[in-house]
This record gives sequence, C-alpha cells and structure tokens, in this order.
Amino acid sequence: MTPLQEAAELLSGMTRAEKAQVLQRVVRDLGDAFPGIGTHPAVSGGEPCIVRTRIPVWVLEQARRLGTDEATLLHSDPSLRADDLANAWAYVRSHRTEIEQQILENERE
Repeated sequence: MTPLQEAAELLSGMTRAEKAQVLQRVVRDLGDAFPGIGTHPAVSGGEPCIVRTRIPVWVLEQARRLGTDEATLLHSDPSLRADDLANAWAYVRSHRTEIEQQILENERE
C-alpha cells in the first residue's frame, strides 16, 4: 500500500475535526499556505503583515470588524490588492487566537 493510499484509508475513519487538524498540519508543512502574508522582526514587531507593505493583518481585521468594507480598505492604500485581503482573511480564519491577541494588545497601547 502506498503512503497516499494509507492516508486515504486513515482519513476515511476520522471525524471532521480530526480531518481539519490533519489539514492544518499539511498546510503548515507546505510553508506557503498564506502567500502574501509575511513576518519579519524588523517590520511591525514581527507581526504578520501584507508583503510589500507594513500593514499588519490584525489592523485589516480590526477595520473589518469596525465596519470598513473591502472597497474602502483597497482605496485607503493603493499598494493593497484584493488578493491581499483574501490572504489576510484566510490567515485570520486559521490564526484567530493570535489575531485576537494582537488586537487586544494594540487596543491597550
């Protein structure tokens, strides 16, 4: 049996939650699960940002929570693209706790 066949057999016996955990692990292993999102210690304190910009993902998420629509976000910074927002929203979905913490920390400052 090949590794792929073994994985398929294992997946068939898993719950949806277990499958989601496997998927998250696979995505992490691929390394570029969030193209367009990067971290660098010298940029925004190492918080995940949109590449080519210094815009932290948490800032975009907080703006969205406060009612700012995507068109307004895109208009506010000409370097921001629609695919940047799509990547940011995917990152938020996958790293909700991290983003929540960053929002809280930055609200206190």
